[in-house]
Amino acid sequence: MREELQNILKPLQKVPGLKLLAKLKYKKYFRKSSLKQKGIGDLFLAEVEKKKPKIFLEIGVFHGVTARNICELLYSIHKNNFKYIGLDLFGKSDENNNEIIPSTEFLNPLKKIYFKYIKKQEPYSLEAVSDLLKKFKDNVSLIKGNSNKILKKIDMTKVDYVFLDGGHDYETVKNDLNCCIDVLKNDGTILCDDYDLTYAPGVKQAIDEFAKLNKITTKVLFNRFVKIEKKHNETKINYKVLND
Repeated sequence: MREELQNILKPLQKVPGLKLLAKLKYKKYFRKSSLKQKGIGDLFLAEVEKKKPKIFLEIGVFHGVTARNICELLYSIHKNNFKYIGLDLFGKSDENNNEIIPSTEFLNPLKKIYFKYIKKQEPYSLEAVSDLLKKFKDNVSLIKGNSNKILKKIDMTKVDYVFLDGGHDYETVKNDLNCCIDVLKNDGTILCDDYDLTYAPGVKQAIDEFAKLNKITTKVLFNRFVKIEKKHNETKINYKVLND
């Protein structure tokens, strides 16, 4: 299983300095999660469970809470016959200065104490997320990097489900969607988060333009997500990328 995962990510090995590392109720694991609204995490897992993907890519891992929930779900379905790939910058950097990202700081003082003095980890770090996912270490690869650069190097033909919740800038969302075209060609699913986020209008703009260009009918779920899939009666689509 680990060898298959490495084959998917093999093109990334040439990138200098790159670090690779429902049935269930959504749990927060004493960390921050973007799916914090009551019930939304359960609805998300139920939606993923419908497709029972074996190779799952999450763009925008944050504290790793959704990653852990996805791994638990896929293990309950496939046992060890699944792969999870998570891509994130895992920390603040010049590369996300212009992005709209949720606050990584805890408001809960107990969580601050727990991570600072007990875990001695920065929760939004590759180390902390790896620790949270260590139960599934043979099924998981975490990639530290910018999706604008990294996605082009991943073999997307093997991925059958993408959860797109990375950078919310229009150009970033456009790039991420363009890079996921092979997922749609192979009957996979792209689930985009924060479709109607008022302070990040670039998300909706990029999704709508991508759908219009490729004549795809999207489906809004729970007033938050947008699901993009090929229609069952469409045998072949010549997908197009959004240009500058």
